[in-house]
Amino acid sequence: MARVMVRFFARYAELTGCETAAVLVPGSSATVGDVLTRVRETVPGARSLPPRLLAALNLRQVKHDAIVKDGDEVALLPPLSGG
Repeated sequence: MARVMVRFFARYAELTGCETAAVLVPGSSATVGDVLTRVRETVPGARSLPPRLLAALNLRQVKHDAIVKDGDEVALLPPLSGG
């Protein structure tokens, strides 16, 4: 099993009631998408997160098929607006 730290920002932190959560996913072939599935299953309020999330893996924006490993950090970033 890989332990991945998940960080929630802005509205996502409000929905989940936390800024960080640790989740466990199956070892060598787990993806960011697997992490998101696990987050929705285990973090209170996470089922309210939008279906398509912008994610960063270890400070780099990635697609949901990016492979995660033990000790990685996944940040969930809400859409930004401004001008």
